[in-house]
Amino acid sequence: MNVTELARKLKVNTKTLLEVLPEYGFDIGKKAIKIDDRTAEQVMRRWRHIKRDLDEKRRKEEEENKKKEREMRRESGQTVELADILTVRLFAERLNLPITQVITELMKNGILANQNQDIDYDTAAIIAEELGFAVQKEETKVDVTKELEKADTLDEVMNRGENKERRAPVVVVMGHVDHGKTTLLDSIRKENIAAQETGGITQHIGAYQTIWKDPKTKEERAITFIDTPGHEAFTVMRSRGATVADIAILVVSADDGVKPQTEEVIQIVKAAKLPLVVAINKIDKDGADPQRAKTELSQHGVIAEEWGGDVPMVEISAKQHLNIDKLLDTLLLVTDMNADEIMADPSVSAAGTVVESHLDKSIGPVATLLIQSGTLHKGDPLVVRNEIYGRVRAMKDYKGDELNEAGPSVPVQIIGFKVAPEVGDVLDLSKAQSAEKIDVKQKRTQQTGAQRYQATKKESEEEEEESVKTLNLVIKADVLGSLEAIIGSLEKMRFEGVSVRIIGKGLGNINEDDINKAEAGRASVVGFHVKPTARAEESMRDKNIPFKRYDVIYDLINWVKAELEQLLEWEKIITELGTITVLAIFRKDKRAMTIGGRVETGKIKTGSLVRVKRAGELVDYGKLVSLQIGQQVMKEVPSGTECGMRYEGRAKIEKGDILEAYMEESKARTLQAQSK
Repeated sequence: MNVTELARKLKVNTKTLLEVLPEYGFDIGKKAIKIDDRTAEQVMRRWRHIKRDLDEKRRKEEEENKKKEREMRRESGQTVELADILTVRLFAERLNLPITQVITELMKNGILANQNQDIDYDTAAIIAEELGFAVQKEETKVDVTKELEKADTLDEVMNRGENKERRAPVVVVMGHVDHGKTTLLDSIRKENIAAQETGGITQHIGAYQTIWKDPKTKEERAITFIDTPGHEAFTVMRSRGATVADIAILVVSADDGVKPQTEEVIQIVKAAKLPLVVAINKIDKDGADPQRAKTELSQHGVIAEEWGGDVPMVEISAKQHLNIDKLLDTLLLVTDMNADEIMADPSVSAAGTVVESHLDKSIGPVATLLIQSGTLHKGDPLVVRNEIYGRVRAMKDYKGDELNEAGPSVPVQIIGFKVAPEVGDVLDLSKAQSAEKIDVKQKRTQQTGAQRYQATKKESEEEEEESVKTLNLVIKADVLGSLEAIIGSLEKMRFEGVSVRIIGKGLGNINEDDINKAEAGRASVVGFHVKPTARAEESMRDKNIPFKRYDVIYDLINWVKAELEQLLEWEKIITELGTITVLAIFRKDKRAMTIGGRVETGKIKTGSLVRVKRAGELVDYGKLVSLQIGQQVMKEVPSGTECGMRYEGRAKIEKGDILEAYMEESKARTLQAQSK
């Protein structure tokens, strides 16, 4: 056998084969052209083990090379600038590394993302540092003119209206990355006295409301929380009246004190002229020192009330749920102290600020707005920067419930934008008369980063999106290959009237975060070769969230198809039976008549439905509840036969009317492939 033929069978380079065979006892020479058949058979039998050794050796070499590259970068001080948000592709370009290597590094850290997906600064910084880069944060270049226009618009919005009423305070929670913001928000959710019915806070839209009882008046009062701290919507506004939030909570860890990010937050709050409440968190931890935290804060001009300053400070443990009630009471107290500022007129044209904006693959651009003045209604135009971006097709509150209107301080998720607006954009319906429709194609071309539009569906201002029922799923799998195969199969499933929407996906066992996603999106949870944690399983039972576990992809796909078929509306099948000419009226009762007639065509049956026609015009619908020839009751009457009939219906039948008889039955529809 020729050596080249053997190499081709083993799918390996001939030179590599000749170099490696002597290491495994096959000394045929590095320049051999032929190999005897017996030796070739032995090589083929052992090749699986040889290849495994070669792959392992290659992997170790690659790891060693990567390690050397990392050390070289550290020694040379190689630096990379990273923005707040950037795509995986752009991240790889900044690092000057192959996209596949960057995606692999992300996967090692439990992050599943393709080259077009966005990652935040913290994630990118961790990966870059692991690869040996020194990281610098890219300075955000703010379009000053645009931001001044936004601020001026908000100034005007907040001062608009003569019939101002008290509204819910808008609170932003800020702080260092690991000082407990998320845990605090979760603790506030548990304190929410309205949470028993709603199932708690749905944080996926970036803003929500909680209800708290005023300790003085015992009145239930709403507090709006924004869960997107630190972005430009809070940093570029010039004055107190033009700020999205009314009050800021600064979370500081009692065992860690003031950190660089804490200092940044203090500057943001001062620039926005926001009333501040400090939550000193983690007082239950060993080494916690709230007094040290207060001392460090005082060095940055944040002085506690008990020290003669004007900043209320509450010592809490978000994890142990300690003093959260005191923090909420303090928020209401600060609200009352600033009551003259926290007001709005709900009767004027709606206005508000975009606090979150993203693209949903199934429904297009989705934005979360905080209404700050007036009332937004379903069907209203979406006017941003004097341009009409679409109309409000649907609105949802923080619980995912549909809304027909939203007033001041209400955070609302809006569907209907043709192009995703920017975070910080101001919606102002007072400009609707003079606003012009946007050039959708041009806007999509202009937008980058988080605002890129990738939907292919076109729609005009007047047309309504076709009503499609969706099966919402959160999918977890054991390995990436299985997850990609499942998602690929589901994405190919295109049927008329129904669709699959994946609102969450990932690797590993199902946890409480997955359950929260499923609850927020009214989804079923699907596990492939994975199980829920004990707490997740308990949470699913409590919240009545459907759960399915599969070990075979085929079974999973069949279940999805069965669920989609159940979403389909039943199909009505109409069978025409025949026609009757009314010859006589024997008796008239309320909503019923006894009549005589002749069957002109077909065959009439007892229980037939009828269309009543007079002079060719449809008069009404009814039913033939009985048929009779002479004294004999009939189940059916053939054409050419005269008979008596008992008719039920609203219309009063007259002599000469034509009755068209038919049967109607409902049949479960089956999935039909969507026509392209």
